[in-house]
Amino acid sequence: MSYKTDIEIAQECKLEHISKIAERAHVDEKYVEQYGNYKAKIDLSLLNDSKRENGKLILVTAITPTPAGEGKTTTTIGLADGLRRIGKDVTVALREPSLGPVFGVKGGAAGGGYAQVVPMEDINLHFTGDFHAIGAANNLLAAMLDNHIQQGNALNIDIRKITWKRCVDMNDRQLRNIVNGLGGKVNGVPREDGFDITVASEIMAVLCLATSISDLKERLSKIIVGYTYDDKPVTCGQLKAQGAMTALLKDALKPNLVQTLEGTPAFVHGGPFANIAHGCNSVMATKMALKMGDYTVTEAGFGADLGAEKFLDIKCRVASLTPDAVVVVATVRALKMHGGSLKTQLSEENIETLEKGIPNLLRHVANIKNVYKLPCVVAVNRFPTDTDKEIDFIIAKCKELGVNTVLSTVWAEGGKGGEALAKEVVRLCEEEKGDFTFSYEDTDSIEQKIENVVKKVYGGDGVSFTPAAKKQIEQLKDLGFNGLPVCIAKTQYSFSDNPALLGAPSGFTVTVRNVKVSAGAGFIVVLTGDIMTMPGLPKVPAAERIDVDENGKITGLF
Repeated sequence: MSYKTDIEIAQECKLEHISKIAERAHVDEKYVEQYGNYKAKIDLSLLNDSKRENGKLILVTAITPTPAGEGKTTTTIGLADGLRRIGKDVTVALREPSLGPVFGVKGGAAGGGYAQVVPMEDINLHFTGDFHAIGAANNLLAAMLDNHIQQGNALNIDIRKITWKRCVDMNDRQLRNIVNGLGGKVNGVPREDGFDITVASEIMAVLCLATSISDLKERLSKIIVGYTYDDKPVTCGQLKAQGAMTALLKDALKPNLVQTLEGTPAFVHGGPFANIAHGCNSVMATKMALKMGDYTVTEAGFGADLGAEKFLDIKCRVASLTPDAVVVVATVRALKMHGGSLKTQLSEENIETLEKGIPNLLRHVANIKNVYKLPCVVAVNRFPTDTDKEIDFIIAKCKELGVNTVLSTVWAEGGKGGEALAKEVVRLCEEEKGDFTFSYEDTDSIEQKIENVVKKVYGGDGVSFTPAAKKQIEQLKDLGFNGLPVCIAKTQYSFSDNPALLGAPSGFTVTVRNVKVSAGAGFIVVLTGDIMTMPGLPKVPAAERIDVDENGKITGLF
């Protein structure tokens, strides 16, 4: 049986004019800045002017990712459409895709099948220019930093201790490590440098956590770009770059409004890395979506141990948000991979490997219920090869934790396939009150915060700090950063820091190798392994399949 591609489905959809979508989202036309017929930015003053009460906030997260796929974004969009189909006033808040994955391995990130946000070509490519603005602001700071050194280095910056990198929104391994400033005195001071992908820039995290233009400017001024010869931090504010950077970012800070295939209003804005940053769409977009809908569905990157942990421990803490319900997405196929099945064996019924893999799902569910104390439902993204016996097994296991399991067929059926999930989410919001709790307190030490996440959320025995990490933590305490939340960067493929440990491993220790501060974003980044901040392209990049015809119609985008 042949299926239509995501882009074919999206291109066959008859989009409604963005003014209609804004009206559906209770956004008066005076706040709408149109980018063509199907995209708009929404003026920030709407948040202060609107008298509407906040709606219910639903977080969609998932089990630990596998090559079999889980369908988190697709479920998020399908759930929003399902809620609208059962008569609810709903908005959805999502991250913007990065060009790197679009042209690399994963392809686009606007949902899939009949649960997508559109216009998907625009969203996956340049959209409204937010990522370009972030890249420009990042590289302006880099240029002003190197210019300061060239013009006499009044701040006494040690070029061996510069921490600020340039960025580009493309997978380009050639730029990971470079030497620049070559060519003689007039061409700068030679030094080692490198590029990150734009989504890994601290400016992306800053933009996504900022609550106003003035807050954005203040956060930018706090960014640490390097250290002096006597180990004092040097900030963006000392380079006097924050004003110009804010000028570049003032429009990028405004949330973008688009629509789902079924016409549900969608705020798509921001896209920080879910490893070295917090992996959620912007605070501004989430708050706007909450104001404009009775129910807002949003998602967090990777599995619940990364995305949901950071959404709850960082974003909710910073923005004073409290989710009303959490959806944990799983597939039978992925759980069988966690239990030892090979990718080639996933179509065969195998209760044995499913039984070995399901502890991964159960740990994520138990964390949401018992660590964060939030109402939870499991959404099983059903594939045609899944058997009733396998589905029944998952339902029974989740029932033991007091959590319902709902089948989702949104990829094939859109909102219709999300109606059952929508009804259970509404029930959770109305009948089961959470008692939202963080996994650590602001007053805990940096070490205690890390240990709490490792023990409570990952299920590990403890933490081992390298001598370098211990020294860095003491330096951060001396600089007054002890009160910040921690953003732990580790592999997304395991609860542990070892990607080979699938399922729900126990008895492991997480090794912290490096600790640094993202002072503008307002969190401490804890590195537990080699986290790649500039990916490379695969042997056969997705870019090879993308084309455009003489009429401007794009093909192969996913």
